[in-house]
Amino acid sequence: MAKSPHTPEFRAKVSQEYLDGSSYPFLAGKYNIGKTTLQQWVAKYRLHGIAAFIKAPGNSSYSSDFKKMCVEAVLSGEGSVDDVVAGYNISSREVLRRWIMSYNANRELKEYNPKREVYMAGAGRRTTIEERREIVAYCLEHNHDYKGTADIYEVSYSQVYSWVKKYEANGEEGLTDKRGHHKTDDELDELERLRRENRRLKRQLEEKDMVVEL
Repeated sequence: MAKSPHTPEFRAKVSQEYLDGSSYPFLAGKYNIGKTTLQQWVAKYRLHGIAAFIKAPGNSSYSSDFKKMCVEAVLSGEGSVDDVVAGYNISSREVLRRWIMSYNANRELKEYNPKREVYMAGAGRRTTIEERREIVAYCLEHNHDYKGTADIYEVSYSQVYSWVKKYEANGEEGLTDKRGHHKTDDELDELERLRRENRRLKRQLEEKDMVVEL
């Protein structure tokens, strides 16, 4: 994933401010950070101190056994998603939620390989509109980290990039998969209707000319 713009010292400082009495809305406005992100920082800081924000050299990796253990901790009632994220110091709740979705769908929880290529166009899987909404939300919340988002959600870099750009241009409507769907006249704007009508008339004239020639 892309390096966080916030240092471990900064995240520890903000977390401590909350524990010292500042509210989430106040801190969110003061530092322009999402409330959810702040809550995750504080939960981890309570348990691990500044160590929660210090990563070992290289990319973080999660074994399949570790993923399964975390998922089962949630499903067995050991703790909530946020509890397990904080307790096991997982990078984010979205990562754990993704593992849970895969587990519930009986998909194998594969070991995370930081070198796995995600840039190839067309390498990603098919997704639902709900998944695309979640993926776009995660990417935007994490400073347009297309590669990191692609890694977490097991889709291609190009898919994430395309969905984010469509969402920014057209909102959730841009995330609808329109492949194979032809608009009716009612769905077209005035210019498109005129273009379609022009093509119809052109075909009619061509057909009429062919009849005259015959």
